[in-house]
Amino acid sequence: MSNADQFDIFLRLLIALGLGGAVGIEREFRGHEAGIRTSALVCLGAAMFGEASHHFGDSRIAAGVVQGIGFLGAGLIFQRGDGVAGVTTAATVWVLAALGLLVSEQLWLVAALLAGLLILLLELAPVSNYVFSHARAHVGDPDVRRRVHTRDRRDRLDETPDQ
Repeated sequence: MSNADQFDIFLRLLIALGLGGAVGIEREFRGHEAGIRTSALVCLGAAMFGEASHHFGDSRIAAGVVQGIGFLGAGLIFQRGDGVAGVTTAATVWVLAALGLLVSEQLWLVAALLAGLLILLLELAPVSNYVFSHARAHVGDPDVRRRVHTRDRRDRLDETPDQ
């Protein structure tokens, strides 16, 4: 493999690192566990495995990324009180791995557009929280009412302490 080819691979890996970092900034801003470094590393790692898969002509390497990230995501999901936390973070990590694989397949534009869409979707969390707290279908469920009135960490992070 020539030096020019290796440099092209390196540039693709930098793109994956940047896209993952961009999504990670949103996660870090909202105070979630998987922030800039984690998001960038997941996207970069998936792109690296995608490049190896492409270089060696073995699609099983890229397929292993999906399984490995699924295992990592499962570790991010845990029970908190009456509900489950970390599902969105786990799904975000899974999508970041897919973005890395897209970059390794030289689908930069698709990956960049999807990263932007992912950031936009994650920024809609206050909207989904509002809809969930005002949903009429959950009125009869005592567990849901308890969760609706329990403020989560994101709400507390957005507030400034009284001075």
